[in-house]
Amino acid sequence: MKIIVTSLFVQDQERALEFYTEKLGFVKKHDVPTGEYRWITLVSPDEQNGTELLLEPNVHPAAKEYQKKISSEGIPATMFGVADIHKEYQRLLEKGVKFTMEPTTMGNVTIAVFDDTCGNLIQIIQQ
Repeated sequence: MKIIVTSLFVQDQERALEFYTEKLGFVKKHDVPTGEYRWITLVSPDEQNGTELLLEPNVHPAAKEYQKKISSEGIPATMFGVADIHKEYQRLLEKGVKFTMEPTTMGNVTIAVFDDTCGNLIQIIQQ
């Protein structure tokens, strides 16, 4: 068994698609209408057959509450790995991404946290 899709609740699918592709550099894999919303998945440009990130609309009250609570408490919704966190941090700053935590070393890893503009804090990590 392996993970093939993981979901991330977003407030606005179109805005999330733009942010995750244009700012972060992910590649759109699927964009299928499903009534009022869409099945939008993204993949890493380096692993286009790897795990897909589903931009899930947060229309259910439980999803909205979950997203609001973890974000307000500073808890990242997910984590992405990077090879060079300082280089990635600078690249994202230049694209206008707002960080809530600059690169910080914690034991054997360095992490940073940014706001995805769609209701989530996202952590990047260099191991």
